[in-house]
Amino acid sequence: MGKIISFVTVKYLLKRLMLLKMTKPETLEEYYAKYNFIKTPDLSREEGHFNVFKIEVLSPEYANTITYGRKDYFKICLVTGKSKIHYADKSFEILQNGLLFANPLIPYSWEPLEKKQEGFSCIFTESFFNEFGHLKKYPVFQPDGYPVFELEESEKNTLTKIFTEIMSEKNSDFEFKDDVIRNNILQLIHSALKMRPSPHLMVEKNTAANRITTLFLELLENQFPIRNTLNGLRLRTASEFAAQMALHVNHLNKSVKEVTQKTTSDLISDRILREAKIMLKHSSWAISDIAYSLGFEGPSHFSTFFKKRLRISPSQFRGTKE
Repeated sequence: MGKIISFVTVKYLLKRLMLLKMTKPETLEEYYAKYNFIKTPDLSREEGHFNVFKIEVLSPEYANTITYGRKDYFKICLVTGKSKIHYADKSFEILQNGLLFANPLIPYSWEPLEKKQEGFSCIFTESFFNEFGHLKKYPVFQPDGYPVFELEESEKNTLTKIFTEIMSEKNSDFEFKDDVIRNNILQLIHSALKMRPSPHLMVEKNTAANRITTLFLELLENQFPIRNTLNGLRLRTASEFAAQMALHVNHLNKSVKEVTQKTTSDLISDRILREAKIMLKHSSWAISDIAYSLGFEGPSHFSTFFKKRLRISPSQFRGTKE
């Protein structure tokens, strides 16, 4: 009997390790390995990493699908050509010209719907922006932000000029070209926000409530993605977050409500629901595994939580088409 239990346990652990491997973010090394005709640069620079390519150079014969998953770097893409972008639990269709902002926290995929795809793709690490602005404060890089923009021809032309300047600067010998590139990237972000003002953009005030809320949201977001069911959510209630932050729970709740106009519990539930939708659509995990990894006592509790918010069961949601 002991041998049977050991065998089942080993089999279970191997399955979990396989799932862990499948959900690891793509590294820069893996990114360059996909394009073996591009020389892998030095990725150990203290200044961080940046690179920019033309999409038609990356895929000269036929635009290749970018598989769904998280990437261990930031990306901004300007694309001309019909395509579909799956971002977290949402899907966006680009009919002609599109702009995509991607960050390491959110999984996404890009699916070309026609052979001819043109444009630009730039990739960079967070350390490339160390001591140079606050990259993650912008709505395009926040979990609830709007990351995909459908562009008019004039808007595409404006952004094309910026990408062209970035490529020119990248290939120059100018001593401070990285600073110029950083300014150009911020110009891309600002241009996009002006084209489509984001409802998530808030004027930040340096208040105690704002600092507390920012820390809470970072702690919440840093629990995702869930790598395996052996180590699920550690913080799941307002009281647990408050204890981690050495605050009274009432102080945390008041601060969060003041800044976001939502309760702490609602924000936690919303984030768990969004991750549940991602896992149901884009992983092969059993629903019971998803339930336990998200901190539910069992599949029935998870199903009750899910149905209360979406009016359908997890299995029904998994079976629906994009």
